[in-house]
Amino acid sequence: MDLKNITMDDLKQKLASVEKKTLIKFGSGFGAIVLFLIIYYIILNPMVKERKAKYNDKILKQNEIAQFENEIITFKARIKKMKPDFEKTSTLFHSKAEVEDLYQSLSKYAAVNGLVISKIEKKKPKPVLKGGVTDQAENNLTKEMVSYYKIPVDYEIKGNFLGYIKFKRAVSRQNKMLNFDKETISVVQNDSTGAIVATGELTIVGLPNEFF
Repeated sequence: MDLKNITMDDLKQKLASVEKKTLIKFGSGFGAIVLFLIIYYIILNPMVKERKAKYNDKILKQNEIAQFENEIITFKARIKKMKPDFEKTSTLFHSKAEVEDLYQSLSKYAAVNGLVISKIEKKKPKPVLKGGVTDQAENNLTKEMVSYYKIPVDYEIKGNFLGYIKFKRAVSRQNKMLNFDKETISVVQNDSTGAIVATGELTIVGLPNEFF
């Protein structure tokens, strides 16, 4: 370009051309930034927040699982420790269902020895308190205060004396705890077979969670 022959109009055209290119470049750059911000806040940002929330939830669940696994280990150790006591007490103590079926279970021993159980009457269970717990009204007791329950049972058995002795011996050999606390044996008058009537009270025991 010949600078000597340049005119003012030529300069204006050149400047206009430069400004136009600059504005186009600036506008393109600004538009790209605006477009990026729109895409980020409308599409990318929600996706990032959703993934972040899922990640935090995953970490929370992993921590909860780890805590549950530790608790399971602790509970298993406690169960293992309590198992011998449970097996011992479940063998010696009667369940509520076994108390309800007491007549049937005793009748088996009686029938084998030629006896007849003419009466069996279960009384109200009596709590036996743990050591250090003072006697108090029954409605003030809690399960934790009770060691076990004694269930008195009145009975009347008819048959012969030898059969009755064998019956008591057979009952005493069973695993469940059962005690004959009171006993009266009467000979039936004018009976040539030597029949007797045995009356008294026996006691069985049950766990607190069965009878509380």
